[in-house]
Amino acid sequence: MRFEYETQHLLLKILPPSARSTEQVLNFYTKNRVLFERYEATRSADFYTKFYQKKLLFHEYNLALREQCFRFWIYEKQNTDRIIGTICFYNIMHSIYDRCETGYKFDPEFWHKGYAREAMSFGISLMFNELNLHRVEAYVMKENIASIRLLSALDFQLEGICQKSIRIRGKWEDHMLFALVR
Repeated sequence: MRFEYETQHLLLKILPPSARSTEQVLNFYTKNRVLFERYEATRSADFYTKFYQKKLLFHEYNLALREQCFRFWIYEKQNTDRIIGTICFYNIMHSIYDRCETGYKFDPEFWHKGYAREAMSFGISLMFNELNLHRVEAYVMKENIASIRLLSALDFQLEGICQKSIRIRGKWEDHMLFALVR
């Protein structure tokens, strides 16, 4: 597995914990804070600091080295100074499972351009062809219509509802379980 890939319109990178990367990631999260926090766990008090983001990049980089988690930061090819999104493949399990979970988030300024679909499609092919996984799962809140549309466009199938399965902003929320099987 490489740490940088190129698709038709995008660059996908696993970032090292450098000062430049830390600044770009912090800018991405800060700009999209209100939107992202609607669908995620409560953030620690120092999440929106360079120190925290550098620590997180270091941790994720090491997980990628061990092939346990791959968070790709997405850039338009013509602008490598600004992160436009991220896709992540995590909880990677081999042996009898050969599966992982996925998540993604994009700056709304870059929605409806096909970028999320392009990045996810490429990332899924890496999981199936490079890591030889059999299954990719995604958990989505029912009101996240954009995410449901993306998963449907990628041929994920709805398998059911996981009752009160993930704590979002301090409250247990139901999530729809989607899966794509090779």
